[in-house]
Amino acid sequence: MAKNRSELVAEVAEKSGMSQSAVNGVLDALFQVFESSVAQGEKVTIPGWLSVERTDRAARTGRNPQTGESIEIPAGHGVKLSAGSKLKAAVAKK
Repeated sequence: MAKNRSELVAEVAEKSGMSQSAVNGVLDALFQVFESSVAQGEKVTIPGWLSVERTDRAARTGRNPQTGESIEIPAGHGVKLSAGSKLKAAVAKK
């Protein structure tokens, strides 16, 4: 089972009493804040629920699976999402 964005917006709108367009605007703003903050290297935390942070990946040597040739993979960045205690507790109940 998976919930897509439109289903999420509809459910939040129903539970909050807000319009779907208002909820959609709030989600857009939330994701923009996540994007700009994490891109700058800031950690975004919603206590008890989740945290999002940028991670650094060191340069490394890899191997081309088709040719077996060694290649250099440059350093880069990734994103780490961590579940908070309330989210972990909700999952543990199921």
